[in-house]
Amino acid sequence: MITIDQIRAGRAMARLTQAQLAAEAGISTTAMNNIENGTDAKGSTLRAIQAALERAGIEFDADGLGVRLKPARAKAKEQ
Repeated sequence: MITIDQIRAGRAMARLTQAQLAAEAGISTTAMNNIENGTDAKGSTLRAIQAALERAGIEFDADGLGVRLKPARAKAKEQ
């Protein structure tokens, strides 16, 4: 399961606002804000956020701690 830090980092790398990520994940902006501020979230909500970040080009390590922008997406963002 992804962590709050991974959500924040992934959102920043993908250059998404909380509102944009919330819309992509199918949750409210208020819920997104609450999650990033430490409110416990359901597993299904965290999976929806993770899926939305992955669609935006974010990868999560197998160990569950790291997060990065996929190399192809990183190059596109630089241009």
